[in-house]
Amino acid sequence: MKHLFSFLFFLGLTTFLFGQNIALDSTTVDDKYREDQFYISVTYNLLGSKPDGVSQNGFSSGFHLGFIRDMPINKNRNVAVGLGFGLSTNSYNQTLLISKNTDQTLVYSILDKNVTPFSKNKFTTYLLEFPIELRWRTSNPIDYNFWRIYTGFKLGYLFYNSSKHKGSNGDIIISNLNDFNKFHYGLSISIGYSNVNGYVYYALNDIFKKEAKVNDQRLAMNAFKIGLIYYIL
Repeated sequence: MKHLFSFLFFLGLTTFLFGQNIALDSTTVDDKYREDQFYISVTYNLLGSKPDGVSQNGFSSGFHLGFIRDMPINKNRNVAVGLGFGLSTNSYNQTLLISKNTDQTLVYSILDKNVTPFSKNKFTTYLLEFPIELRWRTSNPIDYNFWRIYTGFKLGYLFYNSSKHKGSNGDIIISNLNDFNKFHYGLSISIGYSNVNGYVYYALNDIFKKEAKVNDQRLAMNAFKIGLIYYIL
């Protein structure tokens, strides 16, 4: 499962202006058409509220794909509600070392690359996601290039996680850590024109449970993702 989503991609965030709504004649509107039901997204993942001494290094990527059922709620079908299901993998390269004591309890410490050199130190989360969106667009049944603003709420269920360290003190690989929160939720927005759009997600809860601490500080880190989202159909 941990090799299901291997992905590396150059990421940029594009800012778009949005245009005017299109008034449609009732004879033109297909009362069956729907928009943007399959998506693929690539993000650059940031950590918010990092404990003192913890920093990110390297490229922390996210890869997301899924299906959203588009349900128009007005006559012109350019305002809709979306309910969906998807998969998401997220890596975070940083200086927080996760290891285990002899009694198998988790231990958190902060790495100094000058003292303890390492080539890799990251944790990765794998989520089932359930997006809920309010969708506005300048679409019509015959034009597939249009402006859109989709805002929403996303609930995620963590079904797998791992931590990998490769350094001068040896390799440490741990999976299914109990200190990760099982449920994740946050706000999302995608804005743009045509198929490729800018995308932002801000988590409203922490990645780790309250019990997880480093140097007596809670690991109250949350995820902030910026990237691109591609709508297929």
